[in-house]
Amino acid sequence: MRLKLLVLALALSATAMPGHAEDLLGAYREARANDPVLAQADATRLATGEGVSQARALLLPQISGGLTLSQTNGGGGTALVNQNNPGQTIPTGLSGHTRTRSLSGTLSQSVFDFSKFANLKAAHSASDAQDEVFRAAEQNLFVRVATAYFGVLTSEDELAFAKANEDAFHRQYEQADQQYKVGLSAITNMYQAKAFYEAAKAQTITAENVLNDAREALTQITGKPTGALKKLREDLPLEPPSPNDQDAWVKQALANNPNLLAQQDNVQTAEHNITAARAGHLPTISAQVSYNKSDTWYQAANPGLERPGATTIGLTLNVPIFSGGLTQSRVRQSIYQRDAATDSMELERRQVVRDTLNFYRSVIAGIAQVQSAKSSVESGEKAVEAMRAGFDVGTQTLTDVLLAIQTLTSSESSYSQARHQFILNKLLLKQAAGTADLDDLQAINALLE
Repeated sequence: MRLKLLVLALALSATAMPGHAEDLLGAYREARANDPVLAQADATRLATGEGVSQARALLLPQISGGLTLSQTNGGGGTALVNQNNPGQTIPTGLSGHTRTRSLSGTLSQSVFDFSKFANLKAAHSASDAQDEVFRAAEQNLFVRVATAYFGVLTSEDELAFAKANEDAFHRQYEQADQQYKVGLSAITNMYQAKAFYEAAKAQTITAENVLNDAREALTQITGKPTGALKKLREDLPLEPPSPNDQDAWVKQALANNPNLLAQQDNVQTAEHNITAARAGHLPTISAQVSYNKSDTWYQAANPGLERPGATTIGLTLNVPIFSGGLTQSRVRQSIYQRDAATDSMELERRQVVRDTLNFYRSVIAGIAQVQSAKSSVESGEKAVEAMRAGFDVGTQTLTDVLLAIQTLTSSESSYSQARHQFILNKLLLKQAAGTADLDDLQAINALLE
């Protein structure tokens, strides 16, 4: 109880905060609104999704229009034929000018171009891959917030243990100093106690720096200053993963892990790119409808020429014959890229299997670690009491007392880390399986007090 109160006091004194401590869900809400990593992933997802619209646009009708105005100065004594009256010519004059206005409009439609269809499929696959990458970023945000949050709690505990350690060594140093001054102990006891005390002070300074950096790590994600945080309650439920079967977790991870699914979509994208490259050997057909109208008029009172508009309708067949080996090179390049994507997918698959098994086993081992660390703390507390009592009656040396205090501090640190890491490993297992969601964060938040 004394230790828990000391940890709380240090947390409250480190930063001035309002009257309530922030919990894990509060930190996540801030991170969801302010985290640049997630925002970047979302922007990239939206940008990649536009590739679908762009690829589809090439399969839809293309309409363009144009207006041209031009003026020709001088004519060198030439004459134009009046098309309204072919028997009449119109002198342009040596110093006159001729003005022309042309209107045009074109409607074109791709009738057959296999590469464009393949590119559309590739764009869909690339968009699907980026959707999975964003889903992975969302799940990773759960883990990053929880890791940073418990990093602060662990650092606060470490500072509390360091301070308690320092105070304990300071008391032993003062006691040894007094005993030396009255001739009850050798000077070596005083020097030894002082050495332990000075080392403990250095550890406290290090713990303070680590805590400050841990707070900044959480601030980096949330974009808000980190204040007092709710802590993990003492009666932590030590439950194994559900289902308690590592093969079931691996199977789930291979089916749902978003990073692996993104790699699979990347392979599909590469396959469609190969098809698009090979389509460079195929003919293409397009249809066009165009309209052109041109008017010409002259300087002064000379009459102008107005030509009727002309409409042209046609099909264009384009047959590639030889492109200097460009198409063949693009096909080979696309195949190499597909092979690289396949290797990346296999690498990711193996990593997913490894991570899933590792976190599953870590959760199982974590149950025993927490229980063992708790027993170690309880034994360490009794050992310190016994050593101090023995030192007072002369059956134990000062070194025994100092080492017992040091062992207790180490046990308390291991217990704190084991508790926090057990919770994180359960969340990391869910992330590896591709099923981490807000419910998991809420479940963890319910363990805080």
